[in-house]
Amino acid sequence: MSGVVHDIFVIGGGINGCGIARDAVGRGYSVYLAEMNDLASGTSSGSTKLIHGGLRYLEYYEFRLVREALMEREVLWKMAPHIIRPMRFVLPYAKGIRPAWMIRLGLFLYDHIGGRKLLPATRTLDMRTDPAGKPLKPLFSKAFEYSDGWVNDARLVVLNARDAADRGATIRTRAKVTSARRDGGLWRVTVADTRSGATEEVRAKLLVNAAGPWVDNVLSGSVGQNDVHNVRLVQGSHIVVRKKFSDLRAYFFQNRDGRIIFSIPYEDDFTLIGTTDQDYQGDLAKVAITDKEIDYLCAAASEYFAEPVRREDIVWTYSAVRPLYDDGASKAQEATRDYVLKAEGGHGEPPLVNAFGGKITTYRRLAESMLEKIEHFLGKKGRPWTAGAPLPGGDFPATGFDAQVAALSRDYPFLDARLARRLTRLYGTRAKVLLGDARSLADLGRDFGGDLTEAEVRYLIGHEWAQTADDVLWRRTKRGLHMDATQTAALDAWMRAEVPTAA
Repeated sequence: MSGVVHDIFVIGGGINGCGIARDAVGRGYSVYLAEMNDLASGTSSGSTKLIHGGLRYLEYYEFRLVREALMEREVLWKMAPHIIRPMRFVLPYAKGIRPAWMIRLGLFLYDHIGGRKLLPATRTLDMRTDPAGKPLKPLFSKAFEYSDGWVNDARLVVLNARDAADRGATIRTRAKVTSARRDGGLWRVTVADTRSGATEEVRAKLLVNAAGPWVDNVLSGSVGQNDVHNVRLVQGSHIVVRKKFSDLRAYFFQNRDGRIIFSIPYEDDFTLIGTTDQDYQGDLAKVAITDKEIDYLCAAASEYFAEPVRREDIVWTYSAVRPLYDDGASKAQEATRDYVLKAEGGHGEPPLVNAFGGKITTYRRLAESMLEKIEHFLGKKGRPWTAGAPLPGGDFPATGFDAQVAALSRDYPFLDARLARRLTRLYGTRAKVLLGDARSLADLGRDFGGDLTEAEVRYLIGHEWAQTADDVLWRRTKRGLHMDATQTAALDAWMRAEVPTAA
């Protein structure tokens, strides 16, 4: 144990934990963050990849949440225009599910309550003539088109962590909190390295529990509280299939059971379909899509697409558990997506602040609310600052992505157009740090497949905490979709040699 006392210890390396760490260190607090697995290894990489207001939440009168989320869309886009981009959504009108007037009213509110400035407004489509109608069954003659945003969710987490670390925070991955106890006005937190087994004790003035689905486990296990039940665990699963349509727009499909799914262009060659909503009771370390969910998503999408979605079309699936605040809602899809922060301690007892619920779109606002709680206990330092501060690689105009791709291609003419675009989409201006002085593809080292080079993997190891092939292929990038088993095994063997602690 060192003599250092941190202001804040954060448990959890998902979007909320990393967002809180970034905001706090930027205001002048000293921060230590521990994540037991890889960054974004749970819920935060298992989303539908949307920065959105949540059109369907209007049905449950979640007006505050929807307004806050709508306001955040353009804030986040300006912060990270490399990993976030605007996307248009096509909502085919299906008779007998929701009346047209309800949809129009919802979209009117969507357009006007969130301070939209850059995103285009809603319009009505004639599906008999619009290209969006081509992949769908001919029975859908009308649709509504509206704006939301797409995000690379796992990269959003990593970039928040990177910025926090650049500002002085300690970020530890594969570091499990095994105990946290109050002692002498401080928290004494024991952290175990899950690879080597080595432990260290960290002292902090305040503990933030942002462990996502594990938030109650932390309270009942590490902290030692009894009878803990704050979150409702809801499983959401997705399937990825070969590209179903060439249009750059996404689809919002209403189902007969009242639920909705999205169908979204994904990683150039694929279509992402999801999500499901069902209560989860199993092992949090073994979350996986069920046969029932696969059948549901295939059937729901096939209600709309002229060419059915079949099991054999699926190239990848992913599943995650959302830790929704338990508000007693009767159905999983009706449980609130809003966040709740609960503090305890103070008056001589070191404080604990727990974060329950939330969604990716509002992570920054959750962090600001958390800092208000922290300021109450530790005293105020800096002012709110994250709204106008770009994430690493995002220091270019929101509408300047194509210009950034052109600049990278000009500086590195050996890159083909597709690779230049991919590197800009992942790394923004920091693609130049990755490429360095390279003057040819050969200078980037070994090509593992799917245009993933040794230079890129080394960058991810050195700058973004990547330690295993899974970290690289399924979180930092999605090159796993473009590589075969032999290529994946070769990368895994190479990384085990380069990062011995990952073996």
